[in-house]
Amino acid sequence: MTYGYKIGGSLAYDHTSYVERQGDRELLAALQSGQYCYVLNSRQMGKSSLRVRTTHRLQEWGACCVSIDLTKMGSNLSLKQWYNGIIRELVKGFRLTDQFNLKPWLQDKEDLAPAEKLSQFLEEILLVWLPDINLFVFIDEVDKVLSLDFSLDEFFALIRFCYNQRAENPAYNRLTFALFGVATPSDLIVDKSQTPFNIGQPIDLSGFQVTEVYPLAAGLQPFCDRPEAVLREILYWTGGQPFLTQKLCQIATTAAPILAEQEGSTLAQLVRSRIINHWESQDEPVHFKTIRDRLLTNEKRAGRLLGLYQQILQQGKVAADSTPEQMELRLSGLVVEKQGYLSVYNPIYAAIFHPAWVNQQLERLRPYSEAFSAWLASNCQDDSRLLRGQALQDALTWASDKSLSDRDYQFLKCSQEKALTAEKQANQILSAANRQAKRTIRIGTAILIASLMGAALVSHSALSKLRQAQLEANAQRLGDRAWQQFKFDQIEGLLLAMEAGEQLQTLVKDPRHLQTYPTLSPLLALQQILDSARQQSQLQGHAAGINDLSFSPNGRLLATASRDGTAKLWNASGQLQQQLPSHGEPSHIYGLNFSPDGKKLAIAPQDGQVEIWNLQKKTPYSVVESPRGGL
Repeated sequence: MTYGYKIGGSLAYDHTSYVERQGDRELLAALQSGQYCYVLNSRQMGKSSLRVRTTHRLQEWGACCVSIDLTKMGSNLSLKQWYNGIIRELVKGFRLTDQFNLKPWLQDKEDLAPAEKLSQFLEEILLVWLPDINLFVFIDEVDKVLSLDFSLDEFFALIRFCYNQRAENPAYNRLTFALFGVATPSDLIVDKSQTPFNIGQPIDLSGFQVTEVYPLAAGLQPFCDRPEAVLREILYWTGGQPFLTQKLCQIATTAAPILAEQEGSTLAQLVRSRIINHWESQDEPVHFKTIRDRLLTNEKRAGRLLGLYQQILQQGKVAADSTPEQMELRLSGLVVEKQGYLSVYNPIYAAIFHPAWVNQQLERLRPYSEAFSAWLASNCQDDSRLLRGQALQDALTWASDKSLSDRDYQFLKCSQEKALTAEKQANQILSAANRQAKRTIRIGTAILIASLMGAALVSHSALSKLRQAQLEANAQRLGDRAWQQFKFDQIEGLLLAMEAGEQLQTLVKDPRHLQTYPTLSPLLALQQILDSARQQSQLQGHAAGINDLSFSPNGRLLATASRDGTAKLWNASGQLQQQLPSHGEPSHIYGLNFSPDGKKLAIAPQDGQVEIWNLQKKTPYSVVESPRGGL
């Protein structure tokens, strides 16, 4: 038989380069003793080749075997079609087609649930029509069921049922299942209300060992002086990973003769030039891209897997504890468990998925990667790199549904603790801003009055729209703009600051805790504006300070009373509409108020009399005595 290496796909049971491992012997012995088995491992570890070879040996032993590859079942089908497809595969595989008419049987069972229909087929047809013979059903690529639009928990529950039925129906002792795929037993039955898939013997399918790979030496004999030495170098680079070992053996046969004592340097050069360098373009058949995609496709868990792998790269190994993230990382094929520790499977993987590559992927995933990297570079000491305000809120929101590395959680925790220490300062700023606002309103500063007028007219509609938009981002933006705008347009600047303050107030649920403040920008802007406003005391058009103000019932006019002896009417834009002088000698006007219909205005000057103005005719109605000179 001509010798040849096979890269990718299943090897025939008698292929010259087939390497028999400990797992081969364990699986065959377990199945022959009637044990349900599962071989769940990473891709391209030789599972399908093991299934083919074991099937042949069981058939030689006198058993009847069927292999069902779930990739052949397709994905664009209903639950009923899927189960019917399994039954058809069993009929065809066990060669019942000529004896059993499946179509009318399926029609007769139409009213049954799909899983119940399969159960009846196994008991009423398979075990009855094939008596006195051991039946083995191999289910390959079981992980394909995880991507279907419907749950197949009942399918795996049925397999467990068949195992448990052995205690009641001896016929079930002749029926044995073996599962192959890239999954864990906990993946098979997802519904927590059902009993988990807890039957069967796991078969550990490890990489090739030095004592097992002698069949591969025959193919190297014509191309090197010492095939065994070449094999040892190949296993150093591949760690015994079956796919890579076959591939590197094939590459070695295309090189110039490998001379004695040059095996190490020659293989190192071949690995660099034919595998590692520009690996994405040389990854045929696809191997490394499969590992990469397994790590990165699910963004919710990618950060955790990359963080764990990064820790293994940095420390050399970590203790194995069978946590879900460790099991998932092992299923990628990138790491392997040896003597209770996880380590990188081989030097080729370490060279392709190197620390810089990991950092690049993590930076792509994290919205806070720049600050995080700088914090790590400071040995986690530079508190200025920690997140705060909106950046911290965004990071916590992003991380809420993801599984991250321990360092990520440490960074976020430190950021939160740092923010909490600033709680007292934030409360002081808020209290000072409130006191400034009250003082400024009492003394009637010009800018505050004009701003209150504008705010009273537009705040309701503006806030109703803001609440429907991105409130936190808008509060930050308004706060940042307010002080700069105040320098050029005082009314607009204060209006922006007050809108930002109102926005912030709707967002803060508990003012005692800093983490409830998404931003402090509105508070700081308002404080700066009020500090400036306190130094002003006149509204343009008045010659002295303001004693009182009143809004018209419809909110379109503002009336102000001044110590300069005049009352003035202003529109919503702060433009003077009318001046209402006192009828007597100039004196302070202490108070004023609109009538309920907004057509009249009462003015109380210092002389103790009240003037009632007709705002439509712009003339006073009458003069009456005022109680103590005010309204």
